[in-house]
Amino acid sequence: MTDQFPSDTPPADEPTGESAGSTGADEAAGEGPQASADSREWIAQLQSMINGIATQAAPVAKEIGAKAAELAAVAAVKAGPAAQRAAELTTEYGSRFAEKAQSVAADLRTQAAADTAAAGNGSTNGHEPGADDAPEAAPEETTGSGV
Repeated sequence: MTDQFPSDTPPADEPTGESAGSTGADEAAGEGPQASADSREWIAQLQSMINGIATQAAPVAKEIGAKAAELAAVAAVKAGPAAQRAAELTTEYGSRFAEKAQSVAADLRTQAAADTAAAGNGSTNGHEPGADDAPEAAPEETTGSGV
């Protein structure tokens, strides 16, 4: 690493070069060459400890990853039959719904044909219009957006 420490570089307002002399601000504050060497030694020790922890933690992290993969595999195996059953139920329900929709569509077409035939004959198809029956809409009223 190429880290710079505050003791290595003088602040911007400090003079640099020969005019600074041997008693610069760093040494006056007690951060001379000895303090800088101690700092580097502490950083090296800290880096060594971090590397040691990382080395020791790697097998544990791999074990945790392996356990997570095993759990994911078990979940996938158990989810398979449930997903298949859901697909079967969806297929079954879809078939029943399609049959019912076809039946309703056929009934509506039959009723529409009967209403059209009755309107052409003037017949009421064996049904007397009562107070609860709505009057039929004129054809010009039924065209449009369908709303």
